[in-house]
Amino acid sequence: MDKTDLSKYNNDWYKQSTLTRGKLTSLLWYMTNAIFFNSYLLIPSSIKRRLLIFFGANIGKNITIKPKVNIKYPWNLTIGNYVWIGEEVWIDNLGKVVIGDNVCISQGALLLSGNHDYSKSNFDLIVKDITIEEGVWIGAKAVVCGGLTCHSHAVLSVNSVANKSLESYTIYQGNPAQKVRIREMPLDK
Repeated sequence: MDKTDLSKYNNDWYKQSTLTRGKLTSLLWYMTNAIFFNSYLLIPSSIKRRLLIFFGANIGKNITIKPKVNIKYPWNLTIGNYVWIGEEVWIDNLGKVVIGDNVCISQGALLLSGNHDYSKSNFDLIVKDITIEEGVWIGAKAVVCGGLTCHSHAVLSVNSVANKSLESYTIYQGNPAQKVRIREMPLDK
């Protein structure tokens, strides 16, 4: 195999992803992300919300986005109401990422919608969407892989890896994440 001839490898998604909004928009987003999101500057969440909307995200009300958050493509992002996104969260949203209402994504969590096909010599890119439903808590340093849904009020514990969908009102732990117990919610008074 001639390793210098890369034309036969098909990872066209990379070329298309930056062109979906145009090269200039992508460049402007990368700079905006570096300055306003993926830095330790204390920028109010209301400004971050407006910037995400400007770049094509669908964002609800009363969201908190802490410093040092990295968002790949805001035009592939939907965030509901009353969402908290902790420090150093990485939303690697090559595919669509939908975050429902009342969700907490803790410090250092990774939402990973892209991966590579290890069975092919050119490691073709695999892109799968992520859905995080209402009331879900993604623990610190946890990883959510592409192609799955974290159903209503599920919990992914600290440092766990979800590689399959999480059931509603269930707490998961480990790598790969396994069910450890049912999440019981107290009645609101």
